[in-house]
Amino acid sequence: MEERLILVDGDDRAVGVGEKMRVHRDGVLHRAFSIFVFDEAGRLMLQQRATGKYHSGGLWSNTCCGHPREGEATEAAAHRRLGEEMGFDCELRGVARIVYRIEVSQGLIEHEYDHIFVGRYDGRPRPNPLEVRDWAWRSAADLDAALRDRPQDFSGWLRYILERGGPEELERWREAAGEGLASR
Repeated sequence: MEERLILVDGDDRAVGVGEKMRVHRDGVLHRAFSIFVFDEAGRLMLQQRATGKYHSGGLWSNTCCGHPREGEATEAAAHRRLGEEMGFDCELRGVARIVYRIEVSQGLIEHEYDHIFVGRYDGRPRPNPLEVRDWAWRSAADLDAALRDRPQDFSGWLRYILERGGPEELERWREAAGEGLASR
């Protein structure tokens, strides 16, 4: 079954739907979400995308990301994908919304109105091997150094999101993840 994405305007108002691959080939603005999960020690859970993904395979990225389905609330979609990709769920809190347009592999373009969610989880994920090749906890300092030394190892949207807000924004998100969000 073809996956359809919610097309939006610059204010995140739905203006239609489009087939996933066509939307990414044409660089059409669509609704998306990115999840950043932290543990009690303040480390960020990263995932290495499975090599068979339709783009950016093998690159390290944030904990989870995806697109809501037509008629699905964005936060509900975030919980769905967290379970599908990483094999766990946790409380999530919306902390930001950003728009970006970046070229990714395979000639595709991510032009997203991205809802950023944070959460806290202290367990071990059970990643789906069709989605995730590997995972790791990284401190902000380690992640910053890795992004400086080997940016090509990370997804374009993760680099954009973290460069845009810098270490201060990541620290605010880590704090928001620890404020009243329970690990489950």
